[in-house]
Amino acid sequence: MRRIFSAGGSQEVGLLLFIVVVALVTWWREPSFLSSYNIQVITREAGLFGTMAIGQTLVILSGGIDLSPGSLVALSGVLVAYLLAMAQWSFVSAVAVVLLLGFLTGLWHGLFVTKLSVPPFIITLGTLSAARGAAVVICTTVAGGQAIGNLPASFSFWGQGVVLQFLPVPVAVCLIVAVAFGWLLYRLRWGRYIVATGGNLLAARLSGVPVDQVRISCYIASSVLCSLVGILTASYVNSGEPTVGAAWELYVIAAVVIGGTSLSGGTGTLWGSLLGALFMSVLKNSLLFWNVPAHWHDVVIGAIVVAAVTLDQVRRRRSPKF
Repeated sequence: MRRIFSAGGSQEVGLLLFIVVVALVTWWREPSFLSSYNIQVITREAGLFGTMAIGQTLVILSGGIDLSPGSLVALSGVLVAYLLAMAQWSFVSAVAVVLLLGFLTGLWHGLFVTKLSVPPFIITLGTLSAARGAAVVICTTVAGGQAIGNLPASFSFWGQGVVLQFLPVPVAVCLIVAVAFGWLLYRLRWGRYIVATGGNLLAARLSGVPVDQVRISCYIASSVLCSLVGILTASYVNSGEPTVGAAWELYVIAAVVIGGTSLSGGTGTLWGSLLGALFMSVLKNSLLFWNVPAHWHDVVIGAIVVAAVTLDQVRRRRSPKF
């Protein structure tokens, strides 16, 4: 288990301390920040961000990037809501179709990147627009442009429920996903292949690493996890909202970079990305308690991303070259 969440060292410790400081300062200003209800809100959102961050970590480790998470969450949530509320499908069938959507989207990204040499930024940016548009089209066609509601009461458990009397279901899902992918990343050859591919694509190819299959698998993992988050989010808001997940790709990429994963590929940990997701959730919630206007939130997040990337580049330049 120690290697599953293998920490990169001082950066993760510093990030954890910074999270604690932000939480304590906000609590000092507004004691309700650390109320049981708000802690549930923070951790639930961190679970959603964390699940997406795991997939994004794999993509960035392999030398790519995925800009589609927020839009894919919206499309997946709208689709699962339509299948459950209007098409009257069973829960298992609806979830299977939505996860298949994620699989095919990731395969689409991976094939374009590896076989057609389309830059990851371009193909995933296209999906960002297309998936959001498709979610709006579905809602416009079947619900008159409104969110799709009237979901089964039992479905709300996956987004609003708790397990073990205290752990929000999205957090439990995130931890299960983290353990599973941590084992795959740190125990299997696949994980070493991902790091090698992101570290030096040509050298990995010459060494016999199946770099195309590795990169495709990372994009598939990222998209499937985004579709899973779309299901959880639809359950949480109890509807299929085409506007949900706006700018979440920014939050997820920020979480991964802040957690220590290099945008250049080849360096990073799942533990750092999970801490980054928790940081983003705490920060987002803290800004509300500090009465920061909503339109300034993205400004703050953008500044943090720039700072994190700059520090990463400085650290890489100072590291010894062999």
